[in-house]
Amino acid sequence: MKKVNRYKVFAGVCALALLGSCDYEDINTNPYEMTEEMGKMDGIAMGGPMVTLERYVIPVGTQADGTDIINQYQTSYHLAGDIWSGYFSEDNNWYSGNNHMTYYLQDDWVSSMYRNSYTEPFASWKKIKQESEKAGAPEAFALAQILKVSAWHKTLETFGPIPYTHAGEAALVIPFDSEEEVYDAMFADLQSAVTELSSLAEQGGTVVADFDAVYGGDAAKWVRYANSLMLRLAMRLKYVAPDKAKQWAKTAVDGGVMTVRTDEAQMSTGAGYVFVNNIEWLAAQYGEARMGTSMFAYLNGYEDPRLSKYFSPADAANSYALEAFDGSKYAPVPPGHVQGNNLFELFSLPNMTSSTPTYWMRASEVYFLLAEAALEWPEFGDAESLYKQGIQMSFEENGLTASEVDAYLATGATPVAVSVRADGYSYGASAPTRATTEFTGSNEEKLEKIMIQKWIALYPNGQEAWTEFRRTGYPKLNPVQNNRGAAQGVTTEGGIRRMVYPLSFSQSEEDRANYEEAVQKLKDKADTPASRLWWDCR
Repeated sequence: MKKVNRYKVFAGVCALALLGSCDYEDINTNPYEMTEEMGKMDGIAMGGPMVTLERYVIPVGTQADGTDIINQYQTSYHLAGDIWSGYFSEDNNWYSGNNHMTYYLQDDWVSSMYRNSYTEPFASWKKIKQESEKAGAPEAFALAQILKVSAWHKTLETFGPIPYTHAGEAALVIPFDSEEEVYDAMFADLQSAVTELSSLAEQGGTVVADFDAVYGGDAAKWVRYANSLMLRLAMRLKYVAPDKAKQWAKTAVDGGVMTVRTDEAQMSTGAGYVFVNNIEWLAAQYGEARMGTSMFAYLNGYEDPRLSKYFSPADAANSYALEAFDGSKYAPVPPGHVQGNNLFELFSLPNMTSSTPTYWMRASEVYFLLAEAALEWPEFGDAESLYKQGIQMSFEENGLTASEVDAYLATGATPVAVSVRADGYSYGASAPTRATTEFTGSNEEKLEKIMIQKWIALYPNGQEAWTEFRRTGYPKLNPVQNNRGAAQGVTTEGGIRRMVYPLSFSQSEEDRANYEEAVQKLKDKADTPASRLWWDCR
């Protein structure tokens, strides 16, 4: 983080907002005599806010935005879920070691997460809601609902109770809903959106196509994505509300989920934009993002061909690099260190370019969700077959051939211990598990294998990986070297269970009362990073 302007927003938001707030009467009186229906079909009134909303599902910007969005992503997601998931560690040390890497929460980073996952998307969603109602365009609002859930479920699964069912109402203070209430409302919103878009999808139709950077307005793909998102959220509730989880998982599958690589939801190019990859910039330009030791332990131990797809070998000048199965040398950075920057400068970078897509959801994740569902409820299919399909899809998504999977599943290999050295520094971690890739053992052992492979396939979506780690306890990760959250109840084994609410939530008297009511809706009734969310009950 070489310079962090945390409270700036996209340079292009103002222009987009102006575009999105075009008055329909002005449109209808243009020289071409555009009718209201033409304006609706063109999607101009909803278009600007729609693409802005997409850009905040996971903050992503263009070259024109400079480093503003990259900084927002870093403080919101990267220095949180991306490292708590075990994917990355950093060649830097913020706040003298009192930072998220060492489980010490910083309010400005916490506030950044809430703002970028909730507040920023809210403004665009509300604008689309207003414009779609004026224009009589329910299909545009259906898409906005899908995008809202895509963004806000991250807020929900990071903090706990959030304002949802009363969001957008004209009130000074919007009350928080319990986590269960928000999940119920999200399921209902997704189902309603799918119903609205299904007839359009069956006709091969589009929605706000010129302003959709994800699918170019393809209604059929949006339906499959919405159902897949529903499946993700349904499985989140498997342990806390199994009947509800099964019900919504079945609804999602019956409606049609992602099955092929081209179904993936991602941001790279579209709607006239070329987006840059945040993590590549954090690694190459800021010189901070580096390979985490847990990734090396699993990928090298399994002799996983995705190792070189995910990370680059260490700089040739790094005498501390570790020999890997593929003949190259890699140098992972330990979690929770308190070393200053440049100690790990020559260690392994993520293998990305500025044009690498920012993925929301991929078909491989869906297969692993289905494998877990089938392991729990056999009517969802054969868990082993779905597990294998998930690995095959992940291989394909990373430019590997599915034919390599059989050999990968038969090696009997296990993750390895990791010993890291640098100048005057050392870290060691034993092998995190003895689990193999072969789908054998008890149901609990099979669950661990599903979650390990899902974790590998999810890379670099650290937010989702961190959430699933909290939900299931898998994969087992290398421990942080320094735990500075212990005073708040954070354990080295369990890590951060949630972010605390930003301090601004309790500044005024009205906000304080609303904040205290939200805290009472937490399962532990305590606003701490050790408090477990509703579904975090294993």
